[in-house]
Amino acid sequence: MPAPAKNRPLYYSAFVMNTTSHVIHGLWRDPAAANHEINSLSHWVDLARYLDGAGFDLMFFADVIGLRAPWNGSYELVAREGMQIPTNDPSVLISALATATTNLGLVYTSSIVQSQPFDFARRISTLDHYTGGRIGWNIVTSFSDNTYRNFGHDKLIEHDLRYKIADEYVDVLYKLWEGSWDEDALRADKQAGVHADASKIHKINHVGEYFSVEGPHFTTPSPQRVPLLFQAGSSPVGQAFSARNAEGVFISSPDPESARGLIDETRELVAGYGRDPYDVKFFQGLSLVVGRTSAEAREKEAQIEELSSIEGVLCHILGDAGIDAGALPLDTPISELGEFRGVQGWARFAGEGADAEPTIADLGRAFERSSRIVGSPVEIADRLEEWRDAGIDGVNVFHAVRPGTFKDIAELLFPELRKRGLLSTDKSGTLRHKLSGGGADRLPDTHPAAKYRGAFTDNSLADKVSEPLTLSARV
Repeated sequence: MPAPAKNRPLYYSAFVMNTTSHVIHGLWRDPAAANHEINSLSHWVDLARYLDGAGFDLMFFADVIGLRAPWNGSYELVAREGMQIPTNDPSVLISALATATTNLGLVYTSSIVQSQPFDFARRISTLDHYTGGRIGWNIVTSFSDNTYRNFGHDKLIEHDLRYKIADEYVDVLYKLWEGSWDEDALRADKQAGVHADASKIHKINHVGEYFSVEGPHFTTPSPQRVPLLFQAGSSPVGQAFSARNAEGVFISSPDPESARGLIDETRELVAGYGRDPYDVKFFQGLSLVVGRTSAEAREKEAQIEELSSIEGVLCHILGDAGIDAGALPLDTPISELGEFRGVQGWARFAGEGADAEPTIADLGRAFERSSRIVGSPVEIADRLEEWRDAGIDGVNVFHAVRPGTFKDIAELLFPELRKRGLLSTDKSGTLRHKLSGGGADRLPDTHPAAKYRGAFTDNSLADKVSEPLTLSARV
């Protein structure tokens, strides 16, 4: 794939979670917010239908299957503020959203720990059929003890080992998706009385270190065969996993220049695995606060900051770094936390321009503001051009309130983006077709999954069973 044009449009992902408080914590209390209506099907259907008609390219569901982190030794804050608990299953919800949308991509997160490869492959292939090829999968390994204890483990598996397991997990999926059914195996020939050609359906007979799957895949090839693959790992091991497998990478760089460095580095890794570096699209996470004027936008920002929960933000970001600072006053200097991994950049950002040493409250505010662009449609479009010039392909739009944030963006910002060519106009086809700029529906031959096309010769479905089933053994 050639390098994208400098004046290319960006793709826009509505970043949501089937929970009350997702990333910008505390805003569910806004009188206009419907963030808490997570059990309402009409809430989600109406939102998806609106996003589809407004011109968003995809709706991306984050997900967790375990408690994130305690605050002052307990989960009272997490429960009180609805911080990613309760969280409903997005794959179930997407079945309903498929019927309410026509072009919107539907991407959801599923962890390697929560579902066996055979079961997951069947579920997401089914969704890809029912959406006409609009499904994407965000691959995660999960990072909390509670998650792994919920699925039969004693504790969280060590970081690099999780990615080793993930390597085999996706390999099994690639075998099922790409190698189990030949392209012409499904005939549905009523006249001949042949629904499928057994000789063209293959068991994969995978026996590995962590998984054993005989096959065959129980779903016929869907429009994309393989759902569009997303990943967000930022560690060296996670970045390498993305370079081998991902077609979309979610990033959270603090500024365009940092994004440029990360994107260039990852594209180089992608090329090192024999893939076209431009087959991977990068989505920067941003909070867009737009008003008809700059002053109106600043008023909206002030309301966000008034309702924002600094404790919730700190619990989220410090908890991910393994720190429980809940017993400390909010005016505690950051230096008293000691050395901690993953938050140093935000600590430096919090201290820029400060007259005194930044506090942990400053850290929370800096984290919130770092991803936020505030202004009129013209001002925000100017900033998005800077991000595009740094190499991003899309924006993963954080929301303060549902549906208000997305409606502001669609009604106030999108007209300016269309005028500048910053919003894509072709929304049709499969998700892969859309994000490749009108390319193919299937994975390119350079992707590691492609090696399993036609790779399996097990035709045992067409052979006679060596020992016929007895009547009592039949299901």
